[in-house]
Amino acid sequence: MLTEKPVMTFLDELASSAPAPGGGSAAALAAAIGAALVSMVANLTVGKKKYADVQDDIQRILSHSEALRHKCVKLLEDDVAAYTEVIRAYKMPRDTEEQKQARSATIQEALKGATAVPMERAEACVEILNLCPESAEKGNVRAVSDAGVGALMAEAALRAAAFNVWINLGSIKDKAFVQKEGARLNALLEGKAELKEEILKDVEAKL
Repeated sequence: MLTEKPVMTFLDELASSAPAPGGGSAAALAAAIGAALVSMVANLTVGKKKYADVQDDIQRILSHSEALRHKCVKLLEDDVAAYTEVIRAYKMPRDTEEQKQARSATIQEALKGATAVPMERAEACVEILNLCPESAEKGNVRAVSDAGVGALMAEAALRAAAFNVWINLGSIKDKAFVQKEGARLNALLEGKAELKEEILKDVEAKL
């Protein structure tokens, strides 16, 4: 599995001419890092007397951020698998009309699968970003900058996921699917850049 390899191996493969891993995998890693930073802030707050009145909230944040971290790691692997299916579909034979039709249908299904993964990643990124305001507000003030970096990573990964969705939607012929998924993505993106900026302002005020 890609996620079990050393960081330098992952980066070498990312930098190579191989089609995968690519931007989707990098974005999934960024999202996982964002979630991990939220967990870091929580772990630096758990058990501290100074933050005794927010321990329940911090434990809830930690449970959620850890679940999201592991989900994003899985989505990194899912992204590679989905893109591999797209490549495989494009390599199908097209010598006969029947083969052309089969190839076209397989490509379309593979593209839908390749859209589903970054869409799920976008949803996870929104959840990570939504944890950051409370993390910055209630978490250990000495780690508040980490909450800010977590927000930056989550919002960047969200935008990256949007790119991955849009590029696939551009090749999908099912107009109803394209319209539905496009609207779903726009709803996820709405207000998130502004939320990130609000979090950064709150973080900067505590530095």
